[in-house]
Amino acid sequence: MPVVRALEVVSIGEETYVRPKAWIDGDTLHSIEEPEHAEGTRLPLAAYPALARCIAERSASVEEDQGAGGYALWLPVWLQDKVVACLELRNGSPFSPEILNVIHGIFHVYRNYQSLLDYSERDALTGLFNRKTFDAEFARPVAQGHGGPSEHDDHPQQPQHWLAVVDIDHFKQVNDRFGHLYGDEVLILMANLLRSSFRAQDRIFRFGGEEFVILLRSASLETARQIFNRFRMAVEAHAFPQVGRVTVSLGFVSTRHGSSVEILGHADQALYYAKEHGRNQVCHYDELVKAGDLQPQAAAHDDVELF
Repeated sequence: MPVVRALEVVSIGEETYVRPKAWIDGDTLHSIEEPEHAEGTRLPLAAYPALARCIAERSASVEEDQGAGGYALWLPVWLQDKVVACLELRNGSPFSPEILNVIHGIFHVYRNYQSLLDYSERDALTGLFNRKTFDAEFARPVAQGHGGPSEHDDHPQQPQHWLAVVDIDHFKQVNDRFGHLYGDEVLILMANLLRSSFRAQDRIFRFGGEEFVILLRSASLETARQIFNRFRMAVEAHAFPQVGRVTVSLGFVSTRHGSSVEILGHADQALYYAKEHGRNQVCHYDELVKAGDLQPQAAAHDDVELF
């Protein structure tokens, strides 16, 4: 039976990686949105030599004889002179010219649809999700939560979804000192570090300027803290060309209680606290409230321009 996979192709620094996003197993559609497939193994493009050759030669497709009666057809999706995805079709026999014509016709429709999605959902500079997509993506992990409220919901070891707001420290100084071209390069490299620091099922957004938002799925409080701190330290350790050392501040909160606007407001409060108390740190909203360092309040994120 033919096998079909949709693959994500992403560049992180100088390396290009490939990761399955969705696939058909028999008559069942699977994706990395499912908890059992959430990790979504990411491999270097070199692990797919036929696809790598297809991309290097800028071919529309390539058919690969994999031996033992197996054939693969690779169809990369080009958007703005860059490959962002690929369809992989496997069959037990070579693809006939008639079948190839049908496949290319369907793929043309898929590519145009993907282009429309990319234009409407992605930030042009970084390729991350844009602000317009946030509400729908926020509702998805909340809807896929752990059912109704329970007495264990707020236990530190209970897996939850988390929202973090990230801001680049002293970013205005980067633009003022080195110019906006280097400022844009910092934003692009920051997006790469975000991609490499978080999992396939997590969602990363650029909200504008130097502000990013992360939706981290299904992690305990301590695991979430470790993941956010790992990202912070990766930024601190990264050598940004010309600019040198760059740091970030981050505020995070559970998504379990409140609307998206309230939760964003709480994460903003934690971020403000981090910025006002030394920067280059990760702050958890509920811990700050419990310690009396913050007063709980609902902040309308849309009405406040940060930093």
